[in-house]
Amino acid sequence: MRLVGPSGEQVGIVPLAKALELAQEYDLDLVEVAATARPPVCKLMDYGKFKYESAMKAREARKNQAHTVIKEMKLRPKIDPHDYDTKKGHVVRFLKQGDKVKITIMFRGREQSRPELGFRLLQRLAEDVQELGFVESAAKQDGRNMIMVLGPHKKKTEAMAEARAIADARKAERLGRGPAAEQADDEVETVEETEAAEQPAETAEVEQPAETAQDA
Repeated sequence: MRLVGPSGEQVGIVPLAKALELAQEYDLDLVEVAATARPPVCKLMDYGKFKYESAMKAREARKNQAHTVIKEMKLRPKIDPHDYDTKKGHVVRFLKQGDKVKITIMFRGREQSRPELGFRLLQRLAEDVQELGFVESAAKQDGRNMIMVLGPHKKKTEAMAEARAIADARKAERLGRGPAAEQADDEVETVEETEAAEQPAETAEVEQPAETAQDA
């Protein structure tokens, strides 16, 4: 077999007995790394450590792996302003996470004869989030629905890295403060409460509004 040393150096072609002797001498394992080679290649290594490092590398690779996700948000053509702001907030959050967003306008009854309402609503939403995303698939009618797809400017991997950096920074800030800083904050709060207790209490009369009744 062709033997590779612990540091990657080439030992040369040696018989099996010699390779086992060297493995025992170095207190390492003799591992076959290329069985199809002629002659086969073996390496002296700590196999337990090798398996652990390989598992950690695979875990890190899965952690950094980005999966393309398409979120969906459904709206009505005559949506209430407050509901629109809520839905837009969800779209903003999805785009910040690096996900695509499928926007669906649902028409019911007579609304199907007014597709321009849905088109204007989709245009408005695209303009409101243009700093975070772009129109990847233009609005098109699909039966009773109108669909548009928004794509994020930021890649999924970039969004994940940024989120991890923010989380690490917050964790470091919490750890950096320590018990001494927390005790100082408690002392400041105690002083403020004492000073507030020494101040004379202020009272104010509040005029109650007259009750009114509306005809049903």
